[in-house]
Amino acid sequence: MPALQRAWLRRGPAACALWPLSLLLGALAALRRGAYRTGLFKSERMAVPVIVVGNVIAGGSGKTPLVMALVAHLQSRGIACGVVSRGYGRSSAQCLEVKHDSDARDTGDEPLLIARTCKGPVFVAADRVQAGRALLAAYPATQAIICDDGLQHYGLQRDIEICVFDERGIGNGWLLPAGPLREPWPRAVDLVVRTRNTPGVAGFAVDRQLAGHALRADGTTIALQQLRGRRLKAVAAIAKPEAFFSMLRASGLDLAQAIALPDHDDFGHAPFANDSDGELLCTEKDAVKLWRLHPQAWAVPLVLTVEAGFWSRLNSLLDAKLSSPHGPQTS
Repeated sequence: MPALQRAWLRRGPAACALWPLSLLLGALAALRRGAYRTGLFKSERMAVPVIVVGNVIAGGSGKTPLVMALVAHLQSRGIACGVVSRGYGRSSAQCLEVKHDSDARDTGDEPLLIARTCKGPVFVAADRVQAGRALLAAYPATQAIICDDGLQHYGLQRDIEICVFDERGIGNGWLLPAGPLREPWPRAVDLVVRTRNTPGVAGFAVDRQLAGHALRADGTTIALQQLRGRRLKAVAAIAKPEAFFSMLRASGLDLAQAIALPDHDDFGHAPFANDSDGELLCTEKDAVKLWRLHPQAWAVPLVLTVEAGFWSRLNSLLDAKLSSPHGPQTS
C-alpha cells in the first residue's frame, strides 16, 4: 500500500500536516455542490430513472462488479437498461458506444468489460449527461440507466444513489488530501454496499470470490482445480492486486510469479510475455486489454454476492421511479 494511503488510515503526523489543505478543498467542494443545488450550475434529468453507483473514498472499491450485477438483475426482471461511464484512462475524448470488439484504449477497460459481460448498451463520455443522451437516442426502449461511478458528477441528476465501501471503511474520516474521503461521510444516499469486514459503515454486505473456472480469449474454459500443480504466473492491474493473488492461492493455485501493476495499466511493456515460464492468469478487467497481446492468458471471473435485502430494497425504490420517473432528485 502506498505511503499516502497508509497515512489515510489514521490521524498521524502526515495526515495532520495535510489537514488544513483538506479544509480548503472541502469548502470548495461544498461550494460546488451548493452551486448545483441552487441551479447556479446546470444539471440535467434523463427521461428514465438513473441509478448512480459510486463511492466517497478515493480509489477502487468494487463499483464495476456491482454495476454488472445490477445490469444482470434488471435484465432478469425484464427491465431494459444501459450503462454510462467516464471511461477512466482512455485515450479518446469522444462520446462513444462501447462495442464487444472495441479497443480498451478508446473506451476504458471497465466499460469494455461491462459491454462484453452484460450484453447491453454502454456509452462513455467525460460528461455523463452526454453519454446518457446518446444512449437514449440510440436505444429509445431503455427503461433505466446505470451510471458507473459519478456520485460526485452532479451535472447528471439521479434517482437512486448507491455508495460502495471496501474494507478501508472511511479511513481516518478526513477529506482529501489528509484522508481518503472525496466528500464528508455520512451523507444521504439510498443504499450502501460494503464488504463484511468494513469498519464503522452500516449497509448491505457483499461477498467477492473467484469463479470456479477460467477462460481464454477464444472462449475455452478450464476448471480452476485443473490448474493446480501447473506452473502459473499471475498479473493484475487493479486497485488491489494482492487481493486477486490471495484468492488464487486460496483456490489451491501455486503462483511462481505474481506481478502487480498500476490500476488500469495498458500492459504495453508486457514483462510476462514469455510462455516458457508458466501459464498466465489475470482478472477479467485486465483480460480486455491483455488478450490482444496474450490471447492464451486465463482470465478468472469474479463472483459477487450481495445480501438479498439489497435487491428487495432496490426493487422497491426503482419500481416507484419507473411508475413516476420524475421524482425528487437525490441530493
